[in-house]
Amino acid sequence: MRRIDEDIKNNTFKKVYLLYGEEAYLKKQYKEKLIKALVPEGDSMNYTVFNSDNFDYHEMIQLSETMPFLSEHRVILIEDSGLFKKNADEVAEYIDQIPDTSILIWVENEIDKRNRLYKSIDKTGLAVEFGEQNDKVLEKWISIRLKKDNKRITRDAFLLFIQRVGTDMENIDKELEKLVCYTYDKDIIERADVEEITTEQISNKVFEMVDAIALKQPKKAIELYNDLLFLKEPPMRIMFLITRQFHILEIVKAMTNQGFGASDISKYAGCPNWSVRKNQNQARSFTLEQLKEAVKYGVELEEMVKTGQLNAQIAVELFIVKYSNIKNN
Repeated sequence: MRRIDEDIKNNTFKKVYLLYGEEAYLKKQYKEKLIKALVPEGDSMNYTVFNSDNFDYHEMIQLSETMPFLSEHRVILIEDSGLFKKNADEVAEYIDQIPDTSILIWVENEIDKRNRLYKSIDKTGLAVEFGEQNDKVLEKWISIRLKKDNKRITRDAFLLFIQRVGTDMENIDKELEKLVCYTYDKDIIERADVEEITTEQISNKVFEMVDAIALKQPKKAIELYNDLLFLKEPPMRIMFLITRQFHILEIVKAMTNQGFGASDISKYAGCPNWSVRKNQNQARSFTLEQLKEAVKYGVELEEMVKTGQLNAQIAVELFIVKYSNIKNN
């Protein structure tokens, strides 16, 4: 990201950029930064957008070879082409041949770094990954974001905020807007404000449910499950999230047993750094074999529902009852 900022500041641009990763908010921000820096307002003659529905690489190459009209650059934006997960040798070969008068910007969700097109862009231009941001980065970003509204947030409130709303920056931005409006008459956002106004993600409710299962509290787990059903959450989505949480616990327990630190566990388990200790606490209630079996059982229940052998709501209840009563040998 810093290198894109430097290119914009110095007005020296690569011939091709690749913005990829799961952090949609940041990816969108940097895409718009590049477009704003490269395309004069209202210039539709030298700016073309392709997406998954209309992308044609022959047309893209033809446009790239066309001189810009009364402008320094011709800019081509390609979003969600899917070419970074399949054979795209012809496009990869062209990357080295892009004329100095054209700039290509690719925006993708998923890529394969073994892909030849990715390697060509990484060598010739600039490939930037926008992944989940860690606590330190998010805290700094949130502080800057709130400072614009002359507000600060306490450390305790920040930790609760991230726990409730997650690490998706687009969702964080929306929830911050709600907090700012709610606390219009005060300078400091406190824990009580976060509890009152922010919307808790379903994944947090599922975490609480697994917590209850780990603590052998089937009644509480069923109550939390009924709360989610009341909120119109589909039983099979809940089943999927429970199974995913047990898979996270399996990875966390295995890596903890092998002596890995929180940073490595966070990366491979796909959970925020701040949640590693909480996951470790949950995992202590099960053996590694029980966690593996739980993941397998969750998948089996999903398959039984899909094939009409079992009611979806009952499937989740069966899982809760079984693993709320299982003993950690």
